[in-house]
This record gives sequence, C-alpha cells and structure tokens, in this order.
Amino acid sequence: MSLATSENTATIFLTAGGSFSWDIPASEDLPISNVKVSVVTDPVDAPSWDVKITDNGSGWDNYTGKQTGEFHPLITHESKFTLKLTCPRGARYDDKVTVNLIISSNERMREISYSAVATPSIVALKTRIGQEKDVAKSLYNIFRKESKESREDTYIVDSTTFTEDECKHHDVYSVLCPAGLSGYVFVEGMNTDRMREKTKGIKKARSFVDGETDVNEIEHYLTPLSPVIGIAEGDIVELINGPFKGEKARVFKIDKEREEITVELIEAMVPIPVTVTGESVKLIEKEK
Repeated sequence: MSLATSENTATIFLTAGGSFSWDIPASEDLPISNVKVSVVTDPVDAPSWDVKITDNGSGWDNYTGKQTGEFHPLITHESKFTLKLTCPRGARYDDKVTVNLIISSNERMREISYSAVATPSIVALKTRIGQEKDVAKSLYNIFRKESKESREDTYIVDSTTFTEDECKHHDVYSVLCPAGLSGYVFVEGMNTDRMREKTKGIKKARSFVDGETDVNEIEHYLTPLSPVIGIAEGDIVELINGPFKGEKARVFKIDKEREEITVELIEAMVPIPVTVTGESVKLIEKEK
C-alpha cells in the first residue's frame, strides 16, 4: 500500500480487499454543517468500491448503490469525521474510485477529493521442496492457456508477465521462482481468491501463506547475482566451457566489475594466466 497527497487531493493504492481511512478534521474556526458526497469510478463499469463516512452520530455509505448524497455531521470544530474506502475483491488492474467532498461550514465551503487505485498483490505459495520450478511452470501454463482462450492478442509465448493493457483482463500477471529459495513460489495478481482457486489442481503446490508479500521483501531475488560471488583468489575451479573446458585451474585474480576471473591451469607445464568470464568456471575447492 502506498499513499500520495497534495493540498486538496489524496490518493491511496490498495490491493483487492484492502481498506484505508482518512480522518477529515472540521474547519479550524467553524464547525462543519453539511457534507455533499459524490463517488466516481473509473472505468464506469468497474466493480463498486465500498465508501463509508462516519462521525459521532451520523454518516453516509454507498452500500445500496447510490453514488451521491449528503449528510450533516454532529461534530464541533474540535472534532473530525472519517472516510473509509475498501477495494473490491473483484477489482481489475488500475481500477480507480474518487470520492469528491464539498464541505460547508456556515458561509464557507471547501472541496476535497480522495482517490484509491487498485494495485496487484504479491503472495507466497508453498510447494513441495525441490518442486518449485515445476509448480511455477504449471501456473504459467494455466495463465497462458487462459490468455489465449480469452483474447488471441493476449497470448504470451515466452514471457511470464503481461503488458499493462493485458493486465486488465487477467487475475495473475507474473510468477517468480527464486533460485536458492526452497519450498516457495511468488505469484503476483489482482484477485487473491481466484489465484487460490487456480492452484488447487496443481498436485505439487500446497497452500498460500497468509497475508501479502511486500516487493521490498523479494527485491533481492530480482537482481541477478554476480557469477564471481563466492569465488576467491587461490580457489580451485573447473573450466566448464571454452577451449580449456574440463581443465582444473587455480584462481589468480578476480575482476568483480567485469565479472571476469583470471586463472592458471594446474596441469599446464608453464603457468600461463587465462582470463575467462565468471560463468565459465565451477568452484571445486576453496583455498585452504
């Protein structure tokens, strides 16, 4: 969830089912006498957001489908009322609601707008240990098949993500299977209920972890690790490609910026330094 504000507007980004509340204070010098409310969704056919305004003795909501109204808060200049927005479970990518308030205080009047935008969730799916890639591939195949059946122009062949326009028509946008993380796959999408339904037929998938995962928690998985990490000068490595494939060598120098390693072949009669990329070696033995 994130929030953006300015003097007369405030925007919150919510995942499906999420809520956020604003406390709206009365005028600094006069109590509020009347509040007019207008609710606008974008696009117009977007699922209805729950809008609720409450104070000590009155309020307003759109539970019956009404999009405009007004109420008279029973508050003083030291009080406040609360506006709460809840994103619908069936929200689509980038659906938006705006609540416009015209607040009257005797002869004074001010207008404030509060907006909320639907944004995807990231959830962790438990899998059998060692079966993470199989589960990720099964999920991808399910989503790719649905994409082809729903609209031919959204059929993705070699990508695990959808474009921004295509996201409006799907529940799941990406599947992440991090190297080095056992027993979990991360799934990004809008409707977590439908995401759970789609995994029930995958035998190697277990259950979703309660709650959502923040992108900051998995950001390090999105950055490829340097192939020279974990290798030090003096280590014994095996060359796995190139003209010296299969030869053993001792690491002589490491260039971390270029991700290159200079080695000396162990069985060579004359030790000649050879520089290769980090992907060209496999660590065999650490320096003693």
